[in-house]
Amino acid sequence: MSSQQGQDAKFFQRGKIEEFRAELQAAESKDKKYQKRKTVLKKIVANITMGNDMSPLFHDVIQCIGTPLLEIKKMVYLYLVSYGRLKPDQIHMVIPSFLQDCNDRNPLIRALAIRTMAYIPIPVVTEALSDQLRHCIKDRDPYVRKTAAICVAKVYVADARKAERAGFVEMLRDMLLDSNATVVANAVAALSEIGDRQDGVIFRLNLTVANKLIASLGESSEWGQIYILDSLLRFVPEEHSEAEMMGERIIVQLQHANSAVVLTAIKVLLYLMNYMENRRLIEHICKKMGPPLVALLSSGPEVQYVTLRNILLIIQRRPTVLKNDVKVFFCKYNDPIYVKLAKLEIMYRLAREENAQEVLTELEEYASEVDIDFVRKSVRSIGRLAIKVEAAADNCIQSLLTLIETKVTYVVQEAVIVIKDIFRRYPGKYEGIIPTLCENLDALDEPESKAAMIWILGQFANRIDNADELLDDLVYSFLDESTEVQLALLTATVKLFIYKSTSDTAKALVHKVLKWATEEIDNPDLRDRGFIYWRMLAVNPSLAQEIVLAQKPAITTDSDRMDRGALDQLLLHTGTLGSIYHKNPETFIRNAAGRALVDTPALNPSSRAVLIPLSRPHPPPATVMVQGPGPIEPPSIPPAEPSNPMTTAPSEAGGQDLLDVDDAVVRAENYDGEADVDGEDEDEVPRKAGDPYANLDNAFGGYLADKPQPIGRGRGESTNFDDLLP
Repeated sequence: MSSQQGQDAKFFQRGKIEEFRAELQAAESKDKKYQKRKTVLKKIVANITMGNDMSPLFHDVIQCIGTPLLEIKKMVYLYLVSYGRLKPDQIHMVIPSFLQDCNDRNPLIRALAIRTMAYIPIPVVTEALSDQLRHCIKDRDPYVRKTAAICVAKVYVADARKAERAGFVEMLRDMLLDSNATVVANAVAALSEIGDRQDGVIFRLNLTVANKLIASLGESSEWGQIYILDSLLRFVPEEHSEAEMMGERIIVQLQHANSAVVLTAIKVLLYLMNYMENRRLIEHICKKMGPPLVALLSSGPEVQYVTLRNILLIIQRRPTVLKNDVKVFFCKYNDPIYVKLAKLEIMYRLAREENAQEVLTELEEYASEVDIDFVRKSVRSIGRLAIKVEAAADNCIQSLLTLIETKVTYVVQEAVIVIKDIFRRYPGKYEGIIPTLCENLDALDEPESKAAMIWILGQFANRIDNADELLDDLVYSFLDESTEVQLALLTATVKLFIYKSTSDTAKALVHKVLKWATEEIDNPDLRDRGFIYWRMLAVNPSLAQEIVLAQKPAITTDSDRMDRGALDQLLLHTGTLGSIYHKNPETFIRNAAGRALVDTPALNPSSRAVLIPLSRPHPPPATVMVQGPGPIEPPSIPPAEPSNPMTTAPSEAGGQDLLDVDDAVVRAENYDGEADVDGEDEDEVPRKAGDPYANLDNAFGGYLADKPQPIGRGRGESTNFDDLLP
């Protein structure tokens, strides 16, 4: 095999069209064993691989299509896949050969013929393929059937309505019950591709077909298992028992050696747990999911990173999956920086009172590393740990003070930033360390750290004897500072004046800053805040004191949590690019189909409370015709009737459910009434006669991305987190 590859390497040399044409013509007369043709075709295919244009040889290459040698036929078909769509006026010459090969005795040739035809989306080829594809779907050989399944998806992409009228979609549905697991997997892949299209039919599974697909997992290839497992997300349990039964059957896939199969199985289990009622089973599944995830961390750094990004989502939804495995995420000296940062975030998420000291000790070691970015994140994680775990706050403060004593600039700056948050989390508890912070004021040269220190000076100006002197030094460069620092200085000087209203230094300082902010600053936020402070201090100083020094609520770690509804949606994309970006695929991939939990009687109440309904985007409205030249149009011309996109666009709710055609209720729930997006019940605004813009109402109705969306229940409105801990 390797020697053959070494011999073929000589073909990867740029050749001339005339030379290849002459060699093909010479091979027709003296080439009994077709060796010359094979050699020339290898050169042509090699040049195609290198990106050289070989389309002028189209007529010469198709002369070899009748050669009985399979290797030559493969290369000719590969050439046709590359250039067939570019030669619509000549492609009809090879259609008879296509049809002949579709009826060949060799199943490889039959499959090769229909696959090549499916890759040439030209109407004349698609028309000739229809009858042959219908026969190949029912071919006696499974290799031909599994190729035909993929070809149906290609035909659907070329002409969706024609594929539906020909009944290919229904044939794919029947192929899900095929006796061959590879055929079933390819049928699932084709139906998934069709169902993910915005203009495609709805692909849903019923319980019978879902059980049949699970039964075929053991005989499928790794890719087949991924397709089948992913398709199980299209099954919506109506009862708790259905989800529990499927979960028990899928859990065995967690032992698979392929990382993609493991992540896809975890995705399905996380989905089904939203419909389960048995808490013991949920706990059992969570315990089973931990070891496979830990095992994936022994792979290469790329697989580790994908796994870590998925774990970060999983532990926010199911914290008990890895609650006792925080040591697994301790960084190794040879980990890439992107792996270290991902592990750092997970360590913080898994930290609790029982393991806080272990995590803190590890973070202290990271704070002495060489990589500056990693050190910054480590110091910041120490502060976040103090805010999250109150029992560890004292030790975290001591660690931060020790780090400040190192006098390393970027370490001191990060420590000041997190200490400001600790002051806000535990008011009146750690103010004794303020003198230490003031000693390192000169080390702060970044906007964020400087703004944090200024906030501390202003907030505790009544406890710092020389607060006015320190602020006076900082105000000296007010006009040259960033907006963040300027805002902090403005507020801090006002607080200083309120605390020390009798001090001449404080009066002069606040007057100087307010004058700069209102007269010499262009930033509207800063200028407006300066006017507000000035007016309050001039009109009612006591009211200004109540507002500026108002008691603020202690900060919490709630802001670190992802919104529960968005988290449930993201977990439906576990193991995909969306789980790495932590964004739904439809937000960064054009025409990608979104996913969301479907409301059924089996859905957990806590999941239903944060459910985000999903609706397919509607087709763009009909073309808007504006009468007349616009504003100067005579009022005698009657306005055109407003075009209604809902009357011209096909109804989404009329899409056919592939596997549960009688379940009209499921289709209705899937669209959640979004077909009425234009608001038929809203009161119409009366239009003036002859208004040239009267029919522009729906001109922008297709821009659903900019449509205001209803805000779901916030984190503070629901205290039911029972399902977070199985």
